[in-house]
Amino acid sequence: MATSIKDVAREAGVSIATVSRVLNDIDVVNEDTKKRVTDAIKMLKYRPNIVARSLKTQRTKTIGILIPDISSQFYPEIVRGAEDVSNIYDYNVILCNSDFDPEKEKEYLRVLSEKMVDGIIYMSSSLNEEILELITELNIRTVLVETKDEKGTLPSVTIDNVSAVYDGTKYLIEKGIKKLAFIGVEENAKNAWGDRFAGFKKAVEESGLSLDEDLMHFDSLKVKAGFDGVVKFVESKKEFDGIVCASDEIAMGVINELRERNINVPDDVSVIGFNNNFTASIFYPKITTISQPSYDMGSVAMRMLIKMLNKKELEQEHYVLDYEIIKRNSTK
Repeated sequence: MATSIKDVAREAGVSIATVSRVLNDIDVVNEDTKKRVTDAIKMLKYRPNIVARSLKTQRTKTIGILIPDISSQFYPEIVRGAEDVSNIYDYNVILCNSDFDPEKEKEYLRVLSEKMVDGIIYMSSSLNEEILELITELNIRTVLVETKDEKGTLPSVTIDNVSAVYDGTKYLIEKGIKKLAFIGVEENAKNAWGDRFAGFKKAVEESGLSLDEDLMHFDSLKVKAGFDGVVKFVESKKEFDGIVCASDEIAMGVINELRERNINVPDDVSVIGFNNNFTASIFYPKITTISQPSYDMGSVAMRMLIKMLNKKELEQEHYVLDYEIIKRNSTK
């Protein structure tokens, strides 16, 4: 038979109300009494009924985390940073993977609302108007990671993706690389992926170079996008000596396909990735990449959300963390 709150109260020699106050971290209980209750909870291995508790407190101590691609090396590191902080404050995490599908994102938002999560950390593959309206309608406290909404209504943790890819592209141009190609997700996306192309475009145009549509490929952040992009570029018969990639996975696909075609990296073509995944540091050749602090993005977002849940004022609504170009062997 499962242990009840009555059993805990009996073992600790206190009232059920006192046990409830300890469980809900209400300060009116003195330290000696609190220790007797917590010792009884441990001895009896009592686990509170979260649903029953939430009906009284209107809180479940649960946070939803929505990511677009669990197979990526980037998003799990954000989740790890968020979860480490959630553990410190005794919050549980529900992880949802949307597979880059906006409809799946909306369904998960509704499910998390039904599960009565206290808040959501949201990494979006779209962040379109319908998604923003749904977040407002469901009235769940939400922190965005990796991107932010156009009006800045939701708190966010990002890097400056435009500047990051601008600097990465300029790094190649300063190496004498002039015929540049780009592989990303979506040219006009209102999120980090669109910003990465905007940074590439800005650097190319400011340097007096030309943008060539035959040397642009928009698909996904996965390895296959790198394969397909190289095939497109080669078949276009256009010359290229550098490829800027919106992810390290794309860069890996690029390098492998170039190798299959006996095109040397970096002697013939320089390649730069994005994210600084662990694999980028052990791939051959080791990939030059733009590093963003994924673990810190998750931990900062979770601290922001927990402050919001505890009705504490945020020092900042929008954190823009630092990025860094990691110079390795895939560029001249």
